[in-house]
Amino acid sequence: MAIVIYSATASLDGFIAGPGGDMSWLSEHLGGENEAADRLLGRLGALLVGRVTYGGDDPNAGTDAEGAFGGQYDGPVVVLTHRPPDDPLSACSPDGVEFVTDLVTAVERAKALAGDRDVNVLGADVAAQCLEAGLLDEVLLFFVPVFLGDGTPIFRRPGGRHVRLERLHGETEHWYRVVR
Repeated sequence: MAIVIYSATASLDGFIAGPGGDMSWLSEHLGGENEAADRLLGRLGALLVGRVTYGGDDPNAGTDAEGAFGGQYDGPVVVLTHRPPDDPLSACSPDGVEFVTDLVTAVERAKALAGDRDVNVLGADVAAQCLEAGLLDEVLLFFVPVFLGDGTPIFRRPGGRHVRLERLHGETEHWYRVVR
């Protein structure tokens, strides 16, 4: 059965995007070998992506590495949005991309598309919604040596929320199980 994983690369001060959704800071830190990222990519059957992330900045835009996981991911994508395209089958909707307007349906659809593989959440807001709804199973965080000072935080909930995570044994990256 598919599990739902939130993965993100963040600055040391906890931002996954800079002000205005800027991702250009990340381009100099991409590439190279990373066993945890390779294991994650090997497990993925579908992506669950927020609309802001889906339509946002790609630090590899215009290169062979454009797209999720440096262009290495080629599979189904479910976009959670309150603004689906008028015609989701139009030329602006690439093959393998589905638009869904509610969280539970989006997670169910992504899991169905993933089959016996896993679902990766891209986007801090969707990840927070999944966590609040009890639909998030794991968190994998990568950190790069830069301070951004402002932007989109890894996790934010108005009023705060204490979320317990359990480090997964043997992981050298920050890969955790959500404790319920």
